[in-house]
Order: sequence, then structure tokens, then C-alpha cells
Amino acid sequence: MLRRLVTAAATVLALMLPAPLGAQASAPDPGLPGAYAAGYVDTTVSAAGRSFSARVHYPATAAGNAQPVATGRFPAIAFGHGFLQSISRYQSTLAHLASWGFIVIAPGSQGGFSPSHSAFADDLNAALTWAVAQDTTSGSRFAGRVSTDRLGLSGHSMGGGASILAAARNPRVVTVANLAAAETNPSAKAAAATLTLPVQLVAGERDSIAGVADHQRPIYTSKLPAKQLRIIRGGYHCGFMDSSSLFCDSGGISRATQLQISKRLLTQWFLRHLAGDLAYDDAVWGTPAQTDPAVSFEGVR
Repeated sequence: MLRRLVTAAATVLALMLPAPLGAQASAPDPGLPGAYAAGYVDTTVSAAGRSFSARVHYPATAAGNAQPVATGRFPAIAFGHGFLQSISRYQSTLAHLASWGFIVIAPGSQGGFSPSHSAFADDLNAALTWAVAQDTTSGSRFAGRVSTDRLGLSGHSMGGGASILAAARNPRVVTVANLAAAETNPSAKAAAATLTLPVQLVAGERDSIAGVADHQRPIYTSKLPAKQLRIIRGGYHCGFMDSSSLFCDSGGISRATQLQISKRLLTQWFLRHLAGDLAYDDAVWGTPAQTDPAVSFEGVR
């Protein structure tokens, strides 16, 4: 009887005490929608001497256009579209990031047949400058809602390469994670060699437009740690978009599967390296990342 009482008391005490470090419950799955509703608004970004249209996705009190921003302060990410691609083709990914507590600004600039990669990089940085200014702009829906010291960059293809160029020009950027980043002019590979902030390059194994060997791997190789190259098995270039356009490729997995994987990779990276959530360190760098059957792992911290 005494032994039973001691055991019961110990169990109650264990339930009352906080879990030890390293013994926390599993973090929520970033491949699934986050806790926030995803709002969006179309706006004109004017900052740093630049002006362009953009769509902003953000954590909201309800899903949809021009809904109130959720309570709290949120990191800001500028996202660059691919060559000749509308920002609407990335709707699901940008809304997914918003549902996890990120404000994502997607410039609609440089959408023609002769885009300037350098100007696009400047537009991405102008989008971040605009977001920071909104935090203290009276009447802005984002007033008091921006974590101004937590700025990130992302993008697809041309926009992915431009995100590397932008990071090399902006000391306020904390981290970069992008999709099928393409080599640019000026060179994203050369810009990557100057960066020490954490960068994740997500690629598609069967990408026949901006393939790993000629684009992501040279950028990864030139980049100083910390860095990652995550290659989605069977993934393809246009599988990072919600729908295909002219001259698209195909892969060995469905678009829905690839999008779910890429959303997970981007979100857990930004949670760890932009939001600073250590609960996702193992998912990004540990055994789960290194043994993921859907995504190969290369990385140096």
C-alpha cells in the first residue's frame, strides 16, 4: 500500500512539474496550415526610391481580402516570383506562410520578357523596408504588427536568385530560404559567397529548367555556412507553383505532393531561423531532416 501511495504521489508531482529541456512535446507539423487565418491585400509599395504593386499575405483574424491583422508582431518575408510568372501562382505557399505567423510581401515588378535581376533584388529589399516602415505608420493595418528585426527573403527561380542578390545588399536580413533558385545576372553564385547568414536552397530533382547541377548546387557550393541544399525527390521546376504555364516541365511526383513538401521545408526553416523557434531545430538540422525519404539532405551549420 505504501509503495502504491509513493508511486501515485510521484506521478502527480511529475505531471505538475515543467518538462525538462529537450523533452518538450512534438512541435506542430509545418506541412499543415498554421494557427492563423491567412489574409491578403493588394497594395502599392513605395520605399527606398522604388514603387511597384505587390500582394501582401499576413496572419489575420479571418481569411480573405483586407481582413484585420491578427494580434501580435510578425516577421516579414519578401518573396520574388519566377520569370514571366504572376504572383498569383504562389498563392497557396504565401498563404501557408501567413498562417504560420509571417507577413509575406510579393512584388509584382519585373514581370516582362527582359527583367532586371538587379532591380528585382532592390525591389525585394524595398518591400522589406516598406514593411518595417508600416510598423510605425499611423493608420496602417500593419502598425504595431511587424517584428522589424526579423526580416527574411524567399522566391522561386529568378526570384530565388534575386533573393540571394538582395541578401548580399541588405545587412538587416536574417535568413533566406528559396525554391529552385536560378543563377542571375549579376551572379547569385558570387553573391552567395559573401553571405554568412543561414540560407536554405530547396530544389527539384527532375528540374529541367533551372536544374540543380547548373543553378542551386553552384550557389550552395559557393555559400559559406550555415547552408542547406534540400532536393525533393521527383520534384520539378513548375511543381513549386500552384499551376503550370507555357514551357513548363514535369516530374515524378504530383504537384500537390511537391507543394506540401516545399511548404513544410520553407515554413520550418523560417520558424527556426527567422522566428527563432528552437522547437524546429531538429526538424531542420537533425535526424528527421537527414533521413527524410522525400527530400535529400546536404547541410553545414
